[in-house]
Amino acid sequence: MPDVSAHTIVATLTQAIVEHRLLPGTPLVELRLAEHFGVSRTVVRQALHQLAQTRLVQLRPRRGACVAAPTVQEARQILSVRRTLEVDLVRQLAASITDKQLRALRAHLRAERAAIADGDASTRNQLLGDFHLRLAECSGNQVLTEILSGLLTRSALITLMYQSEPAARHSSEEHEAILEALAARDGETAARLMADHLEHVVSDLSFERPRRSADLSLALG
Repeated sequence: MPDVSAHTIVATLTQAIVEHRLLPGTPLVELRLAEHFGVSRTVVRQALHQLAQTRLVQLRPRRGACVAAPTVQEARQILSVRRTLEVDLVRQLAASITDKQLRALRAHLRAERAAIADGDASTRNQLLGDFHLRLAECSGNQVLTEILSGLLTRSALITLMYQSEPAARHSSEEHEAILEALAARDGETAARLMADHLEHVVSDLSFERPRRSADLSLALG
């Protein structure tokens, strides 16, 4: 893997976390990462520090780095911030969304339902989060999209740890209702449905579920 930079490592590890190939609590051993990417431990360390700044990685004194495992309090706070942003997002989007964007979002929902039916937890959780990012992209607000992207990446860890399959199915059904309100250009209904949806995401999380771990070598192939 020639010319690997810290940026490349950050992107690769972020994708593995979002796709749930690296699970919360997974140790990120510098030496093993350096060998995998064919770089020095200094480059790996730079990448881990960047990931720590976005809260995806936890740096533990004398114990090394690991994939972050959000607490219940963090989960509630992240979803609260998302609610503040996304309720207003869909209220405004209803006035500007195009037929082309609606078709793309409907295709996305079909992919969500297929992943849920197949029991593909990794793809399912990624698509459920991506639906919200697609809404932000439809708004054309780049700053909002970037902020929401970071929150959704952290949300991916939360849903991995605490969301059940029935709750995921419920989320997809609510996505469909939000989309229909947008198609009707009904911003107030879309806003109400989004607020209810994110409240349900919180209430449907099973905070007593045990945390899991993953093997680094298998996660990175």
